Amino acid sequence: MSLSFWRAAAAGLALAGLVNSGHALAAGPCSHSPAHEAFDVQGLKSELMVTALSCGAQDKYNSFVTKFRPKLANEEKVLTSYFHTTYGRSAQRQHDDYITQLANVQSERGLKSGTAFCQQRLSMFDEVQVLDSAADLSNYAQAKDILQPASYLTCTAPNHPAPAAARSTTRSTRRTVRS
Repeated sequence: MSLSFWRAAAAGLALAGLVNSGHALAAGPCSHSPAHEAFDVQGLKSELMVTALSCGAQDKYNSFVTKFRPKLANEEKVLTSYFHTTYGRSAQRQHDDYITQLANVQSERGLKSGTAFCQQRLSMFDEVQVLDSAADLSNYAQAKDILQPASYLTCTAPNHPAPAAARSTTRSTRRTVRS
């Protein structure tokens, strides 16, 4: 099959995820995973970047990045690993596409909100500045309604060997577009 067929199939799956994700899926049977946390933090980082660019708050964004640089770098490594494991040779392209789509859907929401966007979002900078730790940032990112461009399976295997009957079950969490 041709490469364009696979690209069309991937685009179709992404579109289906966007269309069917009007209602965010619950965490499902998966426990918390490093990839799940990384998607949350990346979504928050992107939301703050879009806000900074749209509302002239680059200094506040730079302060955020400086304060949480180690956490942000770690989560970027987790995402890189996730995309490599999930997509193999096309990992970098898929990762880049995700980052681009993330910024695009968040920018589109800003455009739809008009002048209210900055009023609604600038307070996030004050909220993240009072966070004390990387764990606080993760919890904050998870609690916020951060828009994601598509669903990504973000699961880990159970930590302990499960009984034979339980081993056949798959643990999965999907990060979905929220509207």
